[in-house]
Amino acid sequence: MKWLAFMLLAFAALLASPRADTTTTCSITSISNLAFGPVDPTGTSVTTTATLNYSCTYSGVLGSLYGSYISACVSLGTDDLANFSPRTIVNANNDRMQYQVFKDASLTSIWGRVNHATYTPQAFTRQIGILSNGATLTGSLTIYGQVPALQSTLSPGSYSGNLLGSLTGNSLTWSYNEALLTIGTYPASCSAGGTVAAQTVAAPSMTTTANVAARCTFGTATDLNFGSVPGLLRTVTDQTSLLRATCTNRAAYQVGLDNGSNASGTTRRMTDGTRFVTYELYRDTARTLRWGASLNTDTATGTGTGAEQTLTVYGRLPVQTAARAGTYSDIVTVTITY
Repeated sequence: MKWLAFMLLAFAALLASPRADTTTTCSITSISNLAFGPVDPTGTSVTTTATLNYSCTYSGVLGSLYGSYISACVSLGTDDLANFSPRTIVNANNDRMQYQVFKDASLTSIWGRVNHATYTPQAFTRQIGILSNGATLTGSLTIYGQVPALQSTLSPGSYSGNLLGSLTGNSLTWSYNEALLTIGTYPASCSAGGTVAAQTVAAPSMTTTANVAARCTFGTATDLNFGSVPGLLRTVTDQTSLLRATCTNRAAYQVGLDNGSNASGTTRRMTDGTRFVTYELYRDTARTLRWGASLNTDTATGTGTGAEQTLTVYGRLPVQTAARAGTYSDIVTVTITY
């Protein structure tokens, strides 16, 4: 009877006090890169995901009699400018591409860190049951990334940046409760309410990458209309038209005009179906620089700004042999190279 009383008292002591010879340790084992791939500065948003892997281990002399209830939080740090929103990555020109990491697939909850008033960490709970001394639990969390649309000032190049691992950056914070041969409860949070004081360990850094390629798109091209001119063609007639294009910021481009559908060699001609009237297209108001399609020779050149740009085509109907009355036209193909 005395031995039984002693055993009951020992069992009651185990139930009543926290165990100093057991411990729960957790860590983040890896974080994959957040790779956005190609981004069009004038296009739609781009999304991608990364994977964070973690593990937790419970151990102790009498650990097999106990279970561990773990409340944990994963923090992700700021960018190199110490910003949470927006986070940014940079290219060789120090252009900054905005992006964000979220805790949810709906991209509404920004992933922050422990004790931040606005941007909070991702929380999760895990349980290690009894008879699991030395057991290791593993798991993963999905990091949801987005580059928002319409960042028109981005220039071509590769963009990258890191969210660094540290106790105040990428890190894991956890608290745990022990339970002896019974159902336990989780701590109130990852940083409070556990059997022992909460712990924090640094996590690996996470690299974010994206790339922007040079890109140009045409908007509109207005007709070059010489209007109604005297059939004798004894005077020069000048008119202009406009080309509108949008090119990636800092992207060099060239715009070429071919010789038209009715050319004779390099002489541009309009036709009424059987007869011809010659004309020419130029890059300058003085009409001395012919506008052709030979790269680096007679094309119009420019550098994109990310916004729509307008180029003027200077047309001239020169003095020439009189033409019979009629409606004359031609089709010129515009090509943009970048």
